Amino acid sequence: MFHVKQSKPTTFDILVVGGGHAGIEASIVAARMGMRVGLVSMDFATVGRLSCNPSIGGSAKGHLAKEIDALGGVMPRIADASGLQFKMLNTSKGPAVWSPRSQNDKDLYPLYAQNAVLSTNNLTVINETVTEIVVERDRVTGVRTLSNEEISAKAVILCSGTFLNAVMWTGTDSTNGGRVGERPAEKISDLLTNHGLTRGRLKTGTPPRIAKGSIDFTKLEPLSGDEVPAPFSMHTRRVRNRLACFASRTNDATHDLLRIGFTRSPMFTGLITGAGPRYCPSIEDKIFRFSDKSSHVIVLEPEGMSTDTVYVNGFSTSLPQDIQDAGIRTIPGLKDASILRYGYAVEYDFFFPYQLTFGLQTKAIQGLFFAGQINGTSGYEEAAAQGLIAGINAALFLRDEGSFTLQRSEAYIGVMIDDLVNKNTEEPYRIFTSLAEYRLLLRIDTVYDRLMPHGRRLGLIDDGVFNRFERQSLLRDQLETDVRTSKITPEIANPYLASLSEDPIPETTTLFSLVKRPTVRISPLLNLAGRTSASIRHEHPAALHAAETQMKYEGYIQKLYRDVERYTEQEHMMIPTAFEYSRVQSLSTEGREKLQRIRPASLGQASRIPGVSASDVSILALYLR
Repeated sequence: MFHVKQSKPTTFDILVVGGGHAGIEASIVAARMGMRVGLVSMDFATVGRLSCNPSIGGSAKGHLAKEIDALGGVMPRIADASGLQFKMLNTSKGPAVWSPRSQNDKDLYPLYAQNAVLSTNNLTVINETVTEIVVERDRVTGVRTLSNEEISAKAVILCSGTFLNAVMWTGTDSTNGGRVGERPAEKISDLLTNHGLTRGRLKTGTPPRIAKGSIDFTKLEPLSGDEVPAPFSMHTRRVRNRLACFASRTNDATHDLLRIGFTRSPMFTGLITGAGPRYCPSIEDKIFRFSDKSSHVIVLEPEGMSTDTVYVNGFSTSLPQDIQDAGIRTIPGLKDASILRYGYAVEYDFFFPYQLTFGLQTKAIQGLFFAGQINGTSGYEEAAAQGLIAGINAALFLRDEGSFTLQRSEAYIGVMIDDLVNKNTEEPYRIFTSLAEYRLLLRIDTVYDRLMPHGRRLGLIDDGVFNRFERQSLLRDQLETDVRTSKITPEIANPYLASLSEDPIPETTTLFSLVKRPTVRISPLLNLAGRTSASIRHEHPAALHAAETQMKYEGYIQKLYRDVERYTEQEHMMIPTAFEYSRVQSLSTEGREKLQRIRPASLGQASRIPGVSASDVSILALYLR
């Protein structure tokens, strides 16, 4: 059992409001950068709670988790410590979309998260409910709590999750709250709106949890983790799989029963007005939108080693309880399922993120930063990445050291924040590999090369981890040199090539020329050629994979680097903050309106704003010159 630090300070450098994944990263990173930080949470026991699916990572989300690790964040380490099953997704596709995922213990994850908070120097936990963000002359000065206490700070990071004016729905029954048993924050939205910030309404949902003992596992397909599971974090030496998940499918009977409840659905009757996530829809939304599909995948995911609850992934719903009961029991393996907690939807306020800088500071209120679902995102990983960036930038803001931003060509975090600031948020934002035009450069095997030097410069990466990174980089370079310079004869190479149905070589050639063939692998080639660097795969297999990928895709990668150079040129053409777009008469009406509203910092940012045409960008470039 952990105990909250009991202290009486009422003045901090930075206050972080909210103890979700954004708040955890923001508070820890700011404290590690030397700031006196207060983490304000309604209830410390809920800090780090996995309120929806107890899992970390997934397609593109795993990239975010790895990037958090490379910058010195804590989510990947907590995921490794509490992991129950680890799997690398999309390995049948190209390496650009490989992405790690873990199933996690819902009880252990928050305990490790709380321990990370309590063991951080300069960080004080405050068990309070914030009712007001205090602003004087368009600059934040602190917060006011439910007990009418004012806590002063030079910067505030608001990580409110789904709690702003939140309402939970099951059928036509509603309860005020952002999570089961937890009160909403009811005044903050109105106060921020009064300071000129524009808000909207979104919704998210969660599926039922069922009793493990009520499931017939003989009717289900087991889904195992990787044979050799890989950890998220460089801090972690090894992880292991402790359990399996199981798959089933809905059917026509399921869909017919659930349709009966549509007339009592808060989504279809208009009781919920906020938009939900398009790429993670509720089961009723899937049935309504994809009426031609006779079934949908359901994955049963145990929530922990010491709990009987099982998460019904793919069955997110806000339908009435009796409909949930009937529908779920039509699914193979769930005929006798006992629902321990019914699914529900949460509708909540968010603030349109075009009102933020790339450092996640609000443009209207100096010193106020937003991170997580308040910016219209969905998902733990998106929230944690924003919290990390907000925490870093709040510390730099107080040091008067500028802002830390990542480019689209540099990180998925950069892609996400660029999308949030530049595009309209009409539904909860989720990161996807398809959103990253430079995704071949943003592979998980390049994450530490791309970002760990940043983390080191910010003081967030310790000597031990950085030394491991440098060792891995050295091994990869050694491998590449060896493969590019070593040669192999037809007598040795051709039997191996024949086993792969590859064309034979007529004369001695370099290993590099063979590695570029799709089915050829470095490791057996090095063994055949008798190269000592073959042993590297035992010391650090990640170095082997990274070197092989770099060489196989070398031509594409070089082309992308040329594209990045052109992209960087536009990013360096800065636009003055007070630029008067009304003076540029040749701009389109829509382009002028979007530029005026978002006020891009550079020509590159302007070019990525929907509604700003290529012609607008050219005109603006000429005007700036």
